[in-house]
Amino acid sequence: MDMFSFTEIVLGIMVLVYIVSKVFRVSTELSMFFSAVAGSLAGGFGLQPRYFAEGAITYLDINLIFITATFFMNILKESGGVAFAVREILSRFHNHRILILVLMTIILLVPGALTGAGSVTVLIAGGMVSVVLNHMGITKLKTAAIIFIVAGLSAAAPPVSLWAMMTAAGVNMPYIGFFLPLLIPCVLGALITMFLLGWKGEKSNIEEAFEELPIPPERMSWILIALPFLVFFGLIAMGRFLPYSSPIVGLPLMFLIAGATSYFVSPTKIKILQVSRDTIKQLLPLIGTLTAVGILVEIMTLTGVRGLLAVTTVTLPVSVVFGILFFVLPLSEAVLMWGAAPVIGVPLVLLFNTIGLNPIIALAGMSMIWPLGDALPPTALIGRLTVDVVGVDESYSAFLRTCILPSIIIMVMGTLMVIFSSQLDFLTAF
Repeated sequence: MDMFSFTEIVLGIMVLVYIVSKVFRVSTELSMFFSAVAGSLAGGFGLQPRYFAEGAITYLDINLIFITATFFMNILKESGGVAFAVREILSRFHNHRILILVLMTIILLVPGALTGAGSVTVLIAGGMVSVVLNHMGITKLKTAAIIFIVAGLSAAAPPVSLWAMMTAAGVNMPYIGFFLPLLIPCVLGALITMFLLGWKGEKSNIEEAFEELPIPPERMSWILIALPFLVFFGLIAMGRFLPYSSPIVGLPLMFLIAGATSYFVSPTKIKILQVSRDTIKQLLPLIGTLTAVGILVEIMTLTGVRGLLAVTTVTLPVSVVFGILFFVLPLSEAVLMWGAAPVIGVPLVLLFNTIGLNPIIALAGMSMIWPLGDALPPTALIGRLTVDVVGVDESYSAFLRTCILPSIIIMVMGTLMVIFSSQLDFLTAF
């Protein structure tokens, strides 16, 4: 038996074990772990703890970013900052529908952009934004679709984009130059979604909305909200503009410093240990997924399956690859969640780089499309979370139908970014 045939058998066994696990309703994380175990056994490597341990800590740095960033956002929420911002926007601009829609989009983009997780956007800001949108005459179905899609785009937006970071790590490409290629299309896609689904409606009912929104502390102000962000972006600017005369401060420490700033300026007492416990509980599925993905990728590399996928991908006709991005990226996210980035994204980026496309722009385009799969079975993690937070009474399939039109627009945008990535390489200058 030749090498390729043997590797194909190992791949088949791993896929079969994953499918069987999902049929028996095993969690996605355990399904990926069982698949990795089966691949190691089928490849003749047995159960060597070394490979599983190395895989489990592959994305330790990314996990630290998620934990510290979400911790910062949870402190900001507990201090009343998010509630204050939403109430102030509604109070000042309730007669200006366009401004409210734009500002609600920004409110939704910030948590996911800083943490890299769309679920954080839904939990931190989704409930309060849904109250505002509902009282603007937007149905709960459309509200849920808006929050889900914008939450997904917020997770893909800079400075923390999970799919871009994991794929870049897989091809040994520095996570540099992604700011504008991710920021511009994600913000544009979020605004298109907001206005497409939220343009029609009634004048906002400010009295009823205020009754449902949480009440922030009296001493909360825009200055107290802005100060932690100024500290965070100041640390980023310090490293960028004074690289040789400033200490190296990684993103996890930056988020901790920003969180500490938010804690000390908070006008209300925050139970810091309770917030810490809630943060870990909130992120446990994400941390488990990244740990399982690391193990799976390690075993795929060990057995040659990862190389097989890469070789198969780079030998496909380019027109075929462009034509199936619409389907492959969301479906891979639905099956593997964030594991789709290193498994599917790495060979695709290698292919695009080989044919002369800009890998940074192409990866940014793919990062826009991946989050859409978080509403699709079998996982549908963020989609179902959004429906629960908004309180949608209709069926889940009705929610999916509402997401179709903006999703198509975003997929077209992402695919065009891949195809014309060479012409857009000027965006990587910043």
